[in-house]
Amino acid sequence: MELSVVVPTLNGRESLASCLDALAADAPEAEVVVVNGPSADGTTGMVRDRDDVDVLIEVSDRKLNVARNAGIAAAGGDAVALVGQDHAVESSWADGVRSGLADADVVTGPVHRAVRAGVTTESPERRTIDGREVTYFDGGNVAFTREAVEAVDGFDEYLATGGARDCAHRLAANDFEVAWSPAVSVTAADDEGDGDDDRDWGWKYRALAYRLVKNYGPRPGVFRRTLRDAVSDGAENAADVLRGDETPSEWMGHGKRVTASALIGCKDGLRARFADRSDARNPNGLSARADRAVERYDWRTDTEEPEEQTR
Repeated sequence: MELSVVVPTLNGRESLASCLDALAADAPEAEVVVVNGPSADGTTGMVRDRDDVDVLIEVSDRKLNVARNAGIAAAGGDAVALVGQDHAVESSWADGVRSGLADADVVTGPVHRAVRAGVTTESPERRTIDGREVTYFDGGNVAFTREAVEAVDGFDEYLATGGARDCAHRLAANDFEVAWSPAVSVTAADDEGDGDDDRDWGWKYRALAYRLVKNYGPRPGVFRRTLRDAVSDGAENAADVLRGDETPSEWMGHGKRVTASALIGCKDGLRARFADRSDARNPNGLSARADRAVERYDWRTDTEEPEEQTR
């Protein structure tokens, strides 16, 4: 099995260096593809000075799913892994990926996070939706067979958050098995989750409504799920108001933003569902565009054109 590892990065020079160091030590045979967003911290120079990166792609779009797709498109392996810029693979990771993909289409594992009392970890997260069992994964620690990732057309570039969860729904729809392996473990430098920023309430509910409507249609259960989450978050913020940490006007503003964003997500999800009626459900996926890269440095070849491709 030829394994490619895609590392999307954006203004994370120091954590990226640690991530690449771990890959060089614990997955030395893997092809490494770094996809750099419009970073302004010297990431490009740091990567070009290393001799353990095979491809560097510069993109102008800040969306994580754009970087993921650009890396998947450039990867040459028959298995493609995604590792977050703030994640360091552990010694068992590479063997765990290979053994996991020998039996399943996708493999993921725990993300160990440092806390004051020690180290936390994760367990598999599964949910049955409309009779379909969905196994979620951290977008910063997952590996796919080439067949699986291309069948779902990569990640949905509409989404600014929730891309990994959307991909999990579409993998389940296509009957691809997502396996959980304790050996496929990484250590997170900080608590960034799967790299999908879920702190923006507007995008959180826009993304939630979008992916549920896109993948399951405008069913009552979709709206119940969105409403349930909104009520739960609203109750938590109401507690902040009572403690004086937030004003009532701010709380009301959050509520209006959530409502408006969920409606936009429903509308766009319905449009996307009709735009791609296949099981891939991804009209904004890997095959949708070819202009992601604004610069590319490929050290897998011996060519000296352009000049930037030589070390």
